Order: sequence, then C-alpha cells, then structure tokens
Amino acid sequence: MNPGIVGQAAGLFAVTNIDDILILSLFFAQGPGHPGATRRVVLGQYLGFAAILAVAVAAAFGATFLPESVVPYLGLLPLALGLKATWQAWKHRGHEDDEEGAKEGGPKALEVAAVTFANGGDNIGVYVPVFATAGVGGMSVYAVVFMVLVAVWCFAGRFFATRPLVAKALSRWGHVLLPAVLIAVGLLILIEGGAFGL
Repeated sequence: MNPGIVGQAAGLFAVTNIDDILILSLFFAQGPGHPGATRRVVLGQYLGFAAILAVAVAAAFGATFLPESVVPYLGLLPLALGLKATWQAWKHRGHEDDEEGAKEGGPKALEVAAVTFANGGDNIGVYVPVFATAGVGGMSVYAVVFMVLVAVWCFAGRFFATRPLVAKALSRWGHVLLPAVLIAVGLLILIEGGAFGL
C-alpha cells in the first residue's frame, strides 16, 4: 500500500469531515441512560458514510446515481430531524426522568445515518474527481482509509462528549444544541447549494 495515497486519503477525510466531530459529540451526548445508544450512533455513522462512499464511487465510474441538482436538497434531512428534535424537546420539557423517554430515547441509527449522509452530501463532489483519477486500486485505498477514520471520528466524538466539563454542558444544553445544530446544518446545505433559489 502506497504511504503517499494513505496520507492523501487521511488528509482528504479530515478536511471534509471536521464538522462531523461536533455532530457526533452531540449524538453521543444524547446516549447516557439509553442502552445501546453508542452502538446506534456508530452504526448510523458507518451507514451514512458508506452511502456517501457508494454514491461517490458510482459517480466516479460514470453512473449518474445522484444528480448534482439534488445534492442541495439533502439539507431537508437534517432540517426535518432538527425540527423533530425541537418538537420532542418542547413536548418533553420538564420530564427529563420520564421512564418512557428513557426506554425509547437516545439517537436512532437511521437518524444518525441520514444526518451523516446529508451533511456529507457536498463531500461527494470532492470525492468523485479524486476517485476517478485514483483508479480502482487507489479508490480501494481511499475507501479503506475512510472507513478506518470513521471509527477514529466516532472515538473522538465520544471522547469529547464524555469529558466532564463538556459532558456537563451537553447534558444540560444538548437537547437544545442538537436540534439547533441540525437545523443550522440543514439550512446551510440548502442555502449554499442554492435550493429553492436561496
């Protein structure tokens, strides 16, 4: 395996996914008291990123799997999830210790996957030309490095979410921060992509 291409892949992943650490931290902060929440966040992150890779690889091979004009509308996913989280937080205000919430609460794998995919939708445009010029062997290296780094990102997000100072702040404000960040990410994707003529 060429160390140069491994370094390039690691650099490309880091630059295009730095914002994911904040979002992952917020998802992990929703987990305490909800059995299996960490596993669901990690699974969701892998599902979402695998979908990004699949679309980028297909596009690099020439399949018009996801038309460029559709990418800005991916912002509707985190926007909808942010609005849903806002509604849930408002509906359950003052009921943090609610037993039903404890059983059903915490992040869902498919929600994490949807946010990961939508937030990384613009990355597809960066990955496609790189993959197309790397060839099948190079693309495989990029894919392996990216999937290893997803685990590193999950570890970093969990690490930040469990630092005492950060954990205290997230446990107190996470129910407000997560919806706000999701809504902001959704609006940013929509506006930067020019969706609805924005």
